[in-house]
Amino acid sequence: MEVISCRDFRSNQSKYLGMAAKGQGIILKTRSLGSFKITPLTEDDTLMSKEEFFRKLDRARQEIEAGKGTVLKNKEDIDRFLEAL
Repeated sequence: MEVISCRDFRSNQSKYLGMAAKGQGIILKTRSLGSFKITPLTEDDTLMSKEEFFRKLDRARQEIEAGKGTVLKNKEDIDRFLEAL
């Protein structure tokens, strides 16, 4: 884990972002705002607004109400569903 100042980060952004991309822990420490961990985004991360999230949720509810959902009643149903993905 490497702890760096804002000044150092500004001077060496490519270096520290490259280190974070390779999995090394980077902590950016500031006097006024506290500390921040620099980590790369993964496929599991999303950049979605709250409004977009609720629109998707409403759309999913409408699909379920229209009978487009999949009913999984037990563990075996879940296992079969996940294996089919």
